[in-house]
Amino acid sequence: MSEIQTPTPRDAFELLLAGNQRFVSGTSEHPNQDAARRAETAPSQQPFAVLFGCSDSRLAAEIIFDRGLGDLFVVRTAGHVMGPEVLGSIEFGVEVLGCPLVVILGHDSCGAVGAACAALEDGMTPAGYVRDVVERVTPSVLAARAAGRVEPEEVLAEHVRHTADLLLDRSRVLADKVAVGRTAVVGLRYRLADGTAELVASHGLQAAGIAVS
Repeated sequence: MSEIQTPTPRDAFELLLAGNQRFVSGTSEHPNQDAARRAETAPSQQPFAVLFGCSDSRLAAEIIFDRGLGDLFVVRTAGHVMGPEVLGSIEFGVEVLGCPLVVILGHDSCGAVGAACAALEDGMTPAGYVRDVVERVTPSVLAARAAGRVEPEEVLAEHVRHTADLLLDRSRVLADKVAVGRTAVVGLRYRLADGTAELVASHGLQAAGIAVS
């Protein structure tokens, strides 16, 4: 597979989607997973995308996007909720490592989203720090309901969009890079059953004609 040495945001996005299409069709190539790549990346890393996704065990980024060592700078939390350590990690990927793309990856049947919906229905919230996760997802659920979006896939898409907006609102480093076209932020909704990743939010790729659901 030919790789792009200095990918643009669109190049990086297309690399990611091409890998997902291979995974979905059962034709994964498993690139950059051999001893040569291990030796090549040992001194330094140059990933082409930051992937901020849910911690769900079924969301293994390098598998579902058919990538390998040194390709993706991955940050994961339950329900892809955000705190200072997440923001710092993403800014490191963009500012220090030079990633031209930041991806928010949500998925159907997300436990955190489901727990937030349940908490709003029955008023019961989980104990411990799980409660903090649920409380950070709740604004997305409320926004979806206020807009008349009540189906699970609609609530999930709203949470992905809310996460992307929040990231740009809180990180001046990232917002500035998106404003000048050096980085793009996209939100993807992943379907567990068929493995497809669908675009639901985009900042910085609109001019390239990328369609958003």
